[in-house]
Amino acid sequence: MAGVFITFEGGDGSGKTTQINLLASWLEARGKTVVLTREPGGTDLGNELRDIVMHRAGFIAPRAEALLYAADRSHHIATLVRPALERGDIVLQDRYLDSSVAYQGAGRVLDPDEVRELSLWATERLMPQLTVLLDVPASIAKDRQAQTERAYDRLEAEAEDFHTRVRESYLALAAAEPERFLVIDGRRPIEEIHQLILEKVSDLVG
Repeated sequence: MAGVFITFEGGDGSGKTTQINLLASWLEARGKTVVLTREPGGTDLGNELRDIVMHRAGFIAPRAEALLYAADRSHHIATLVRPALERGDIVLQDRYLDSSVAYQGAGRVLDPDEVRELSLWATERLMPQLTVLLDVPASIAKDRQAQTERAYDRLEAEAEDFHTRVRESYLALAAAEPERFLVIDGRRPIEEIHQLILEKVSDLVG
């Protein structure tokens, strides 16, 4: 596979969207073909599943939620991401399997290893070359979210201790795979974060 797969992780309000867009502009200015996508979503089927897992009011059993995310991920990788990588494109993706481990594993108190293995099976074990983790304390992320008008989101609506467990899980994942993760303090200025990402991405894309 000739393309480059880069994922962005972090809690809601960590600044992922801003940094993805900055990186996409930088790459495109250098003649690279960039595919921007997200999970859940990214495909027509994925957007339908996104509405269920993110905006549906009411209880969803934790294992059912994990399976819905895995179904979205499987279809997304097979129909959008893998074909783009095979063309030699650069895929910038907002969330991937690390989100499932952090949110469904730590947040929903499911077995993180089982959640990870489910996603690996669903995607035929496709892993990104680089995962950028924007780390922001849960209280600050919540304040940032409060300043924006957004549709009801089941995960964002969870209590702060849920988001604290998610953050701790992300940091543990990064510590376990330092060669894949670039961890950046999301409280740093936007341009500083962008430059740190460019230093890493430049080595990948040439």
